[in-house]
Parts: sequence; structure tokens; C-alpha cells
Amino acid sequence: MQKYVCTICQYEYDPEMGDPDHGIAPGTAFEDLPADWCCPLCGADKGAFEAM
Repeated sequence: MQKYVCTICQYEYDPEMGDPDHGIAPGTAFEDLPADWCCPLCGADKGAFEAM
């Protein structure tokens, strides 16, 4: 699965790790994240992320 990086703060979303602190299970692809998911570091929406 593809990793994505926040263009604002450089947070890397790794699908293998998910975002368990925000209810996102490991193995969740970026495309499958809820529409209201945002960067856990800076709060940017999914539109601020680019594929690595």
C-alpha cells in the first residue's frame, strides 16, 4: 500500500500502521480513510496529502 505525506507538516500516513489514536485500524489504505479524517499533527484535511 502507498504511503502519503502531508504537504504542510510532512506527517507520513503509513497504511500498514494506520492511525490507531484516531480510530483508524492498521491496514487501512489512504483512499479508505473517512472523508473527515485529518492530519493528526497539523489538522490538514486529506486534500493536503500527496503520494510518496
